[in-house]
Amino acid sequence: MEYEGADPGTVRPGGRTARVRAAVLRAAGDAMAERGFAHLDLADIARRAEVGKTTVYRRWGSVTGLVADLLTDMAEQSLPRTENGSLLDDLKANARLVQRTLTDPRQGALFKAVIAAATSDARTAEALHRFYETRVEEWAPCVQQAVGRGELPEDTDPHEVIRAVSAPLYYRFLTTGDHLDEATADRAAEAAAAAARAGVYARPA
Repeated sequence: MEYEGADPGTVRPGGRTARVRAAVLRAAGDAMAERGFAHLDLADIARRAEVGKTTVYRRWGSVTGLVADLLTDMAEQSLPRTENGSLLDDLKANARLVQRTLTDPRQGALFKAVIAAATSDARTAEALHRFYETRVEEWAPCVQQAVGRGELPEDTDPHEVIRAVSAPLYYRFLTTGDHLDEATADRAAEAAAAAARAGVYARPA
């Protein structure tokens, strides 16, 4: 099947083609977690996915096209936002989701590989930015609801609050290598909530 006019890997077909996409993206994620971006090879990924090389080359065209689609799929498959009735509980749920993702052996290695690739590949960087913005947009309503309940100043920027929750977790993950546990995740959420209540994340006047 041809997808004229679409970027490689951006069409969302059903049936057998959807199964092929799932198999290839799973293989790409495994390969990236094991070997990193620099060693990705479309022929190897086709072999792992047990599909024809021609199919992979025709659909994704390049390693960067495949990684971009992988990030899109990761955003689509991420667990949905939970609502717990208070700002702090919602932010803790967000922080613990990030913590579980980064400490998962496969997912953690995959994120490191993607982030490393994004520093030198513009298309991967763009796809990574879309991934994070999708997740921020998913969780921003819990901050908007807290504003509505009177927990936060009316001019609070919901996106900045959500970014503030995950930022210290990614910093530890990528720099210090310190262990990420639920207590660390909860502290990140508590710090973001306290700063938001104090008006730190108010939109510029």
